[in-house]
Amino acid sequence: MGTTQLESVPEPKYWHLKTVLSDALDSEFAVGEILPNERELAARFGVARATLRQALEQLELEGRLQRRRGVGTTVAPPRMGVAVADEGHAWPGTAADAWQTVDTTEAAPPAAVARLLDTAPDEAVHTVRRHRRTHSQPVAAELLYVPSGSVPGLAAVDTPTGPARARAVLRELQRLRLEGQDRAVELGSARADDAKQLDRLPGAPVLVVTTRYVAGGRTAAVGVATYRADTCRLTFGDAAGTDVELLAG
Repeated sequence: MGTTQLESVPEPKYWHLKTVLSDALDSEFAVGEILPNERELAARFGVARATLRQALEQLELEGRLQRRRGVGTTVAPPRMGVAVADEGHAWPGTAADAWQTVDTTEAAPPAAVARLLDTAPDEAVHTVRRHRRTHSQPVAAELLYVPSGSVPGLAAVDTPTGPARARAVLRELQRLRLEGQDRAVELGSARADDAKQLDRLPGAPVLVVTTRYVAGGRTAAVGVATYRADTCRLTFGDAAGTDVELLAG
């Protein structure tokens, strides 16, 4: 049987370089050590800097390297798993929740979120901002979108701004009986605000986990959580369903 056109395509130069660099990371560099600059690495391996950048980007995506603001490219530490999916399908903000509530605003959500919530494109909703840290490192940032119709009792709560107001939104949301939730996971690039919160450079690979919370036969809230892609892996199992594990370096 002859080879297909795809099988006859030679391996890209950056992919071979990635393998060579990966071996060098194992044998020559320690965790946390800063790599030489691009010019030095390109000269050492006899490749163009564009090829080198492609290889470095792939290693960052695979979690072998980290690019840090004001530091440079360093060798990533070993990964440790922390489950992201909530056991028992709980509302955000419950006792077992690992997130830190920061604040809340009222504004129209992105169009995709408005469609999930079935709200008008210009209708303002409560937007609760939350962070998650593991071993003192930022690992995820979340925006939880809650329509006013899901938290009617909030009008009587005398906490106009800040973390107290955000926690009040979550408490009122928890008064609803949660009927179910579903998640969708996509690979994306960190926006400027996400990158700052996650201590990463803009454009760094991230995993975007969108969670839809259902109560009263409708979508009561939508959470959009951004995780560092260099620290996350997906696991699948019949017993536990589909889970997302956060690997904090």
